[in-house]
Amino acid sequence: MEPSLKVIETVQKQALKDIEAAHSESLLREVELKFLGRKSEFNAILKSLGSLSPDERRILGPRAQEAKTNIQQSIEKKKQSLALQSFDASAEWIDVTLPGERNERGHFHVLSRVRRDIEEIFSGMGFDVADGPEIETEWRNFDALNIPKNHPARDAWDTFWLKESALQEDGSSQRLLLRTHTSPVQIRYMQSHTPPFRIIAPGRCFRREATDATHEHTFHQFEALVVGDDVNTAHFKYIGEEFFSRFFGSKVIVRLRPSFFPFTEPSFEFDISCTVCSGKKCPSCKYTGWLEVGGAGMVNQAVFEAAGYSRDRYQGFAWGFGLERLAMMKYKIHDIRLFHSGDIRFIRQF
Repeated sequence: MEPSLKVIETVQKQALKDIEAAHSESLLREVELKFLGRKSEFNAILKSLGSLSPDERRILGPRAQEAKTNIQQSIEKKKQSLALQSFDASAEWIDVTLPGERNERGHFHVLSRVRRDIEEIFSGMGFDVADGPEIETEWRNFDALNIPKNHPARDAWDTFWLKESALQEDGSSQRLLLRTHTSPVQIRYMQSHTPPFRIIAPGRCFRREATDATHEHTFHQFEALVVGDDVNTAHFKYIGEEFFSRFFGSKVIVRLRPSFFPFTEPSFEFDISCTVCSGKKCPSCKYTGWLEVGGAGMVNQAVFEAAGYSRDRYQGFAWGFGLERLAMMKYKIHDIRLFHSGDIRFIRQF
């Protein structure tokens, strides 16, 4: 068909009329193909514009494009109109009396909650919270704590060693490892602070342990360190009883039993009265009335010397407890592996 203004107007008028008359999406689709499809009359007109003279193209080109745009817009409006007409209100009925869907809110993991509780209690007693890296040097993790190479005490820690090493200020090289306890934090703190001070050092530790209900290769500790001119075991026992009484929400009695740790002298095993039966003996405490918590003692003077203090200048005490152990005691959790299981049912209980 020879393009002209009259032909373009006629095609547009007929297209708009057919669009208006279409009463279903299928009929509208037929109209769209008829007027805008590749084999449509209107598409043939657009292709034939190339055979016209420049003057004719200047007149007919814009008009043909305008007609095409009008047809496309009319089709889109008709589609929206048909969609609204096909809406079935009864099928979309909503019971407005039903409760709405609430966004689920997260909360602290039980270990994070226990750590925050511990930090809050000790902060209230005037302690600072110290932190340190989880990758440590062999010197801070062992040697500075009076555990030199070939010392039998190293057998208690099956360590994760790293291939990399750290260059020290004196030019020597130190092996690196994943820290086996948070005691290196105490060394770091003493190297940069002068007594008196009181700190706790909570954090994550790593040991090559065989995993079972009471052991994990990745676990958390919190250690306490108090250093001054006249710190003694009585201070240590009082602070221990005060902390555990606040932590468990009832009066707790502390018992010390002689033990051995290279970094303390004298050393103690640290027990507390059973939090289930209050020391009256029950299955939870194996009918002893006591629960074993951790190790403690007066800081060995060799450790003070390693940190840069003069021997016999200061006294102090230190202890170390497992965070998971305390959480298991407080919340009656029977298996340490649950903390890192990823089971949302366990996490939601706390």
